Amino acid sequence: MTFDAIGIAGTGLTVHRKWMDAVSDNIANVNTVTGTDGAAFQERFVTVQEGEGTTGVYVAGAEFGDAEGRMVHQPDHPLADEEGYVRYPDIDMGAQMGYLIMAQRGYEANAAVVDRAKATYEAALQIGRS
Repeated sequence: MTFDAIGIAGTGLTVHRKWMDAVSDNIANVNTVTGTDGAAFQERFVTVQEGEGTTGVYVAGAEFGDAEGRMVHQPDHPLADEEGYVRYPDIDMGAQMGYLIMAQRGYEANAAVVDRAKATYEAALQIGRS
C-alpha cells in the first residue's frame, strides 16, 4: 500500500513537472515575434492519461495551440511585412500564470504524499524492529 502511494505520487510528480515545463516554455515565448509569412510560436499543452494496467498517470503527449497567432501593427519592427504587421503567439499570460500555480501546487501535493508515505514506511520498520 505504501509503495503504491509512492508510485502513484511519483507519476503525479512527473506529470506536474512536465506541465510546468510546458507553461514555462509558453511564458518564455509570449513575446516571440515572427514575420507574417511564418507561423507564430504555438502554445504547448500536456495531454495526460491514467495508466493502463498500472496505477497513476502519465504524459500521453503534447498538443499545440494556434499557429496563426495574432497580427500586430508594428511598422518599425525589422520583421514587419509591407503593411507593417508582425505575428505574435496567441498566448494569454494570465491564464499561463494560473496554470503555473496549479501545476506547482499539484507538484507540491504529490511531493507531500511521497514524504508522508516514506515516513509511514519508516515508522512501520521501527515497529517491526522493536
